[in-house]
Amino acid sequence: MTFALTVFPAFHLRLRRLRRLRALKQAYVAAVLGVDQSTVSRWESGTLVPEQDVIEQVLRLLGGTPPDDCALRRLVRTSSLPMHLVTDTDHRLLAASPARLQEWRRPTADLMGTSLWRFATPEIQAAESRLEQSRWWDDAAPAPVRLHTRAALTDGLHIVGGAMLWERVWLASGEPARLCTSAVAGAAL
Repeated sequence: MTFALTVFPAFHLRLRRLRRLRALKQAYVAAVLGVDQSTVSRWESGTLVPEQDVIEQVLRLLGGTPPDDCALRRLVRTSSLPMHLVTDTDHRLLAASPARLQEWRRPTADLMGTSLWRFATPEIQAAESRLEQSRWWDDAAPAPVRLHTRAALTDGLHIVGGAMLWERVWLASGEPARLCTSAVAGAAL
């Protein structure tokens, strides 16, 4: 079963966080993107939502290339738990544990550095939509998010159903990332 890609929820908060993290003025972002400053302002206020391709371009430009973060990635890659690490703003895969890769049934090379959002199940999309209400985008250390997703095959990626925990971590660049861990049989999250 495949699911339609939806617009990233709370794009306005993602944009504002990235722009401020990079210490960029709205006018600069507007110039780089070829739009008016007022357009960027309306994007950040949430009164205007750009098309999905523009959202992806904005997040790619402002997100930049994540730093190496060797220790954090090594911890994820060597974990026995099914887990993966993504950028918080656009879900680009930074690392995955062997257990997660076994679940996904896809080679790492196919996924590394690309957004996993296109594989989001309806439950993951719904949980993402609720992040704004929980102040996820406002707090430096938001409460972990617990969700349950059903098993699915989304665009060739196998997702195992069950409990999942999202936790905020910070990359060396100051960019927020998300550690996504699944419960294993007999263990609670």
